[in-house]
Amino acid sequence: MSMQIVEINLSLPYESRGKILKSILERVRGKVRDVHFFPPNAKGLSEVRLELLVSDAQRLIKELKGTIKNGKISVKVLSA
Repeated sequence: MSMQIVEINLSLPYESRGKILKSILERVRGKVRDVHFFPPNAKGLSEVRLELLVSDAQRLIKELKGTIKNGKISVKVLSA
């Protein structure tokens, strides 16, 4: 199966950012290409941009939507 590069933009509460990121990174162990952390805004939401190398982007998206309860997620598949 071919690998795909997926960009994931997360908007998470700053206090729980570490806990959520830990669970995400356990699922995609060893496949992180790039990570950018942005400071929290006035509402206390912090943005995180991940670039991952995955074999099944649809499965990953479904898992992430189940993991992230208090936040927003957007996903772009950069390579097919």
